[in-house]
Amino acid sequence: MALLRFNKPYGVLCQFTDEGSGRATLADYIDMPGVYPAGRLDLDSEGLLLLTDDGRLQARIADPKFKMAKTYLVQVEGEVAEDALASLRQGVRLKDGLTRPAEAERIDPPALWPRDPPVRYRKTVPDCWLRLTIREGRNRQVRRMTAAIGHPTLRLVRWRIGDWSLDDVPPGEWRAE
Repeated sequence: MALLRFNKPYGVLCQFTDEGSGRATLADYIDMPGVYPAGRLDLDSEGLLLLTDDGRLQARIADPKFKMAKTYLVQVEGEVAEDALASLRQGVRLKDGLTRPAEAERIDPPALWPRDPPVRYRKTVPDCWLRLTIREGRNRQVRRMTAAIGHPTLRLVRWRIGDWSLDDVPPGEWRAE
């Protein structure tokens, strides 16, 4: 069984082919045949993507019924107050229903690699960082949750899935488990 931890850079599609678009895909970074992503990360998100050749493991990681914890480092617009964090912890109402409660806390800016392109900086609008852990995986869920509390996401980095983390994997590289 193969399991890879990949640090997906911003702007890379979570698939191996994209005929004629010229966009970067997993094939530009991963040369191991037979592995497939367990879940997805949006084009404009970065961080941990797990790939495996084991269908049962892939389902356990990706299927929301298993409630595997996924932790994100999220740079948001504005200073997030305690009542907004409390909303995330209780569950946020989105168009497709109430989210499960999240673990949410403000953190100091993490020591991350520079993003290319950089996050837009606005002198008159502060930002802050959150650590958010969710146990479901709706489409663009973290971005929609932060928007729902009035703090749009500027940068989104998935740091951990279950017991696997990004600790020793630089952007654009992968490690076999």
